[in-house]
Amino acid sequence: MFSNQVKVCDGGLGSTLALDVESVNSDPLWSARLLHSNPAAILKVHRDFVAAGSDILVSASYQASVKGFVEQLEVTVEEALGLIQKSVLLARTAAQDAGKNDTLVAGSVGPYGACQNDGSEYTGAHVSTMMEEQLMNWHRPRIQQLVQAGASFLAIETLPAVKEALAVLRLLKEFPGTKAWISFSCKQDSSHTNAGDDFPNAIAQCCTANPESLVGVGVNCSCPGTVSSLLDSLNKHSGVPPPTVMPRVVYPNSGEIWVAGQGWTAAPTLQQWPVKQWIQLGARVVGGCCRVGPDDIRGIVETVDKIDITTL
Repeated sequence: MFSNQVKVCDGGLGSTLALDVESVNSDPLWSARLLHSNPAAILKVHRDFVAAGSDILVSASYQASVKGFVEQLEVTVEEALGLIQKSVLLARTAAQDAGKNDTLVAGSVGPYGACQNDGSEYTGAHVSTMMEEQLMNWHRPRIQQLVQAGASFLAIETLPAVKEALAVLRLLKEFPGTKAWISFSCKQDSSHTNAGDDFPNAIAQCCTANPESLVGVGVNCSCPGTVSSLLDSLNKHSGVPPPTVMPRVVYPNSGEIWVAGQGWTAAPTLQQWPVKQWIQLGARVVGGCCRVGPDDIRGIVETVDKIDITTL
């Protein structure tokens, strides 16, 4: 899907929405609430990313869960499932309205911790207390709805721990033909996931667990300054297939740090991202995550358009 060209993913949907909808950052459902209360706002941001040149739109389902919708929105289970499907349909509509029918829609599958509203997706604190079956049972309804809604593939993203990644990859075997990328959130030491797993070892385990489902592996919502080292570590690990076989996926955040109860702190760490270097290291999907907006994506598109990967 990605091995012969570079695709540009969109930026941070939730953080871009928060610029216009102030309540997003303090909401237990984060941007997922807007699937119910203000879908037009989600559609607008998707359209802005399409206009910026994004080849891939990520659905607004990162923090969506049946339990969360039922408890926070007081909707039925059936209505909650419908909201998850709506996340795919909104992204698809934005692309079609712009005449971009070849735009891919990635169904966002965030970690269990993202739906606890305590920042544990950045620590993996939840993983040690959960069995693999529990994680599978929790992820199953959302994945089922994203697949049924026609997502091009799944973006299993911002995972802090390999344990949860392996649970989701095992779950994907229940959905034959469904493709996905796996991306971890990583520490600033350029070596470990946010839960402390060795990053290249974690990726190697994923590639072994379910290679049939994987279309890419990599890192997201992490400091852009760590990306090159993380990619290099994958290329040096004997258990990770080369980028020509398993393309790398990178969409870091701005370099700011999320602190539960405080929000985003510190300043962006890189003003000019080394996109060409990432591509040389095997990245075939490049985009942004939190605090990366349409203008930033437009700059990435301009850089990618100047690169001929056949000469790298």
